[in-house]
Amino acid sequence: MPEKKQSYQQAGVDIEKAAQVLDAAKKSITSTFSGQVLNDLSAFAGMFKLNPGQLSNPVLVSSTDGVGTKLLLAQKLNDYRKVGQDLVGMCVNDIICCGARPLFFLDYIACGKIDKNVITTVIKSISDSCITCEASLIGGETAEMPGMYGPNDIDLAGFAVGIVQQPDIIKPDLVQADDVIIGVSSSGLHSNGFSLVRKIIEESKLDLDQEFLPNRSLAQEVLEPTRLYWPFVKEVIYNHKIPVHGIAHITGGGFYDNINRIIPPNLDAVIQEGRWPVKPIFKYLMEKGNIDKKEMYHVFNMGIGLVLITGSQYLEKIRSITDGTENQVYHIGSLNPGKGKVGVEFESQTT
Repeated sequence: MPEKKQSYQQAGVDIEKAAQVLDAAKKSITSTFSGQVLNDLSAFAGMFKLNPGQLSNPVLVSSTDGVGTKLLLAQKLNDYRKVGQDLVGMCVNDIICCGARPLFFLDYIACGKIDKNVITTVIKSISDSCITCEASLIGGETAEMPGMYGPNDIDLAGFAVGIVQQPDIIKPDLVQADDVIIGVSSSGLHSNGFSLVRKIIEESKLDLDQEFLPNRSLAQEVLEPTRLYWPFVKEVIYNHKIPVHGIAHITGGGFYDNINRIIPPNLDAVIQEGRWPVKPIFKYLMEKGNIDKKEMYHVFNMGIGLVLITGSQYLEKIRSITDGTENQVYHIGSLNPGKGKVGVEFESQTT
């Protein structure tokens, strides 16, 4: 038997600090609440009252994801201001691909030792992003697990739930041969391919503090958060009632794997390089890492964070909707009779 009395705090878990973090984050979290949230922060679970309104056949849509190894760069740079946006974006951008309207979000934050400033900064970013996506942050967990994680380690997971009328679900059998493929601009790397990004940074001994663009460091460029596409999708399919036949969130797997998920087996998607501006960060990483162009399009979003498939007659309407916004749209490809494959026609070769 140990001579000295033991406590949870001596084992590395500070219950009081966890409570202080929740109290400090309370204002950020409750700012996301809609009238449909029935719980407060003392409840054991989040409660959300469904109010389907005109939806006679509502379907719940859910997704879960994390931020990945981008967090290791945030840790290295001690900059957690926007990683919560990455978390919300990775989840909400997925459910809107089905045409769903976001309802609520939950987060899970794991760490080796609670740092009040870091955790509250992350939660503030999550809350702000939930407001942008019109989703309530109705619950979450902050788990302090020494031994499982190092003192400065942090990991994030998120869970989003949305709703859609069953006849309005966007699915591959809606896609037609005469549709057009529209790309919506990304903000940069978003949250994919960071194991490769970090490898390039380490092996090329890149200085993250160097000026990458005028008044913008390489660190700022790689940490640029995932764009939140709900306001754009809401305008297109809910406010303007444009019949969209397919939406793909360009994440891990790049163009090839993600566009493949939204086309039928009798059509091929052909993407034409050069129809949109590729951001400098992608060209920079390609050169520094000596990466094959096809690999780039299989790992990164290459400046296109979301892809829409719709009738050609709606292209100009969608362009007019995005005028003056951060979301620029480009006609990036077409659909041809085929076998459900995705190809990219490069300016110098065809793959």
